[in-house]
Amino acid sequence: MVSRSELKGRIQTVLGLIEPAELGMTLMHEHLLCDITPPKLAALNQPWPEITLENYYEIIYGRVPHAGKYKLVIPDLIRDEVARMREAGGKSIVELTCEGLKPNPAGLAAIAEATDTHIVMGCGFYVEEYQSAATFGRGVDAYAAEMIGQITEGAWGSDVRSGIIGEVGCQSPWTDHEKQVMEAAVIAQQETGAAINVHPGRHPDQPQEVADFLKARGVDLGRVVISHIDRTIFDHERLLRLADTGVIIEFDLFGLETTYYGTSNVDMPNDGMRLKLIRLLIDHGHLERVVISHDICYCTRLTKLGGHGYTHIYKNILPLMRERDFTEAEIDQIMVRTPARVLTFV
Repeated sequence: MVSRSELKGRIQTVLGLIEPAELGMTLMHEHLLCDITPPKLAALNQPWPEITLENYYEIIYGRVPHAGKYKLVIPDLIRDEVARMREAGGKSIVELTCEGLKPNPAGLAAIAEATDTHIVMGCGFYVEEYQSAATFGRGVDAYAAEMIGQITEGAWGSDVRSGIIGEVGCQSPWTDHEKQVMEAAVIAQQETGAAINVHPGRHPDQPQEVADFLKARGVDLGRVVISHIDRTIFDHERLLRLADTGVIIEFDLFGLETTYYGTSNVDMPNDGMRLKLIRLLIDHGHLERVVISHDICYCTRLTKLGGHGYTHIYKNILPLMRERDFTEAEIDQIMVRTPARVLTFV
């Protein structure tokens, strides 16, 4: 068990505590070992075609329903993918597979050790539809106690400890159960000093709803990361209003460059548009409130199966940022300093 005093001022990885200066270049929202198969698709319980060059695009574009693409369940494959990221210059990954997505703490620890990578594991609960019946009706205090235990003792039956709360799942409209979990996350944050990562619902006003909910409960919004902004908010007014609250704005779908987005009828931005939105935030004084990642949760996004992998930001986006006049200080803030600040326990 680790105490609050031991956590304070340090970052907790799946292999133990490290100093913030050790973190280095960090992807702030990824999945390494998880199963995010939509429950309705999983219920069909039928075989799916092998992913090949001939059907790859149809699968990623949503024309071929494919439960297999949602499963990141082969540790050796992921180990090799993470090793590629290390070779490309990355050092750390925040892995946000939580309850409902079949987390594998021991598997993460093995990958971290094999690849010399700092992996910070999340805790808590994903959106309501992914939860088993046993999850419901336990009450705020029980949910909070579970998250606190995942940080101080070990998560999901292991002695591997979480280093951030989340991604806490929300939908729009926000369900009563999900609000209870968020209430519990507030308690867990107060008890441990961890940051919170939020998976917002797919309505452009829901990130602001969550920020207001947390602010009303006294949460330091500088300790809150709102994920998936690049599939949720598409206008400057909402984006700047949200940033003005002090939350961390996360653009975590780098590498997804098709307009098609299977779970919502929106026009997805490409990577160039993501960088323009980040520049907008910087120009309005919000450099310290931006982090980026890929949110890989489909195996079709791995390099082994024809995707961009965890190297995309390092190989393609950071060079593109330099071409578009992002300074080294700005890149360092986004990739190193803000992640280290957020992940450090207070």
